[in-house]
Amino acid sequence: MYQIQILKSKVHRVTITEANIDYIGSLTLDEDLMDAANMIEHEKIQVVNINNGERLETYLIKGKRGSGIACLNGPAARKAIVGDIVIIISYALMDFEKAKSFKPTIVFPTRENKL
Repeated sequence: MYQIQILKSKVHRVTITEANIDYIGSLTLDEDLMDAANMIEHEKIQVVNINNGERLETYLIKGKRGSGIACLNGPAARKAIVGDIVIIISYALMDFEKAKSFKPTIVFPTRENKL
């Protein structure tokens, strides 16, 4: 049997709170949102910017729990501005048959990035 990539987790419509060009890279995200979406630190993610259509791949860094932080760091900071709305997506490699019944974790935070 073969494996396919499938949607594992999604945080739908997060508001960018910071953009830090001087950091080495990644997206810092409130640990509450990471836990709710079944995402872990250093996990590869795709970030899709609803405001400008930009798409990028990076990885997650834990942000302060309950802070609502969603900060693009390093070169990724050029892809969004504070206030932009993004979707954060992660995928998993999975056996094709298992993928047919797999249910991804999808989180819909408030405008303030709270659960």
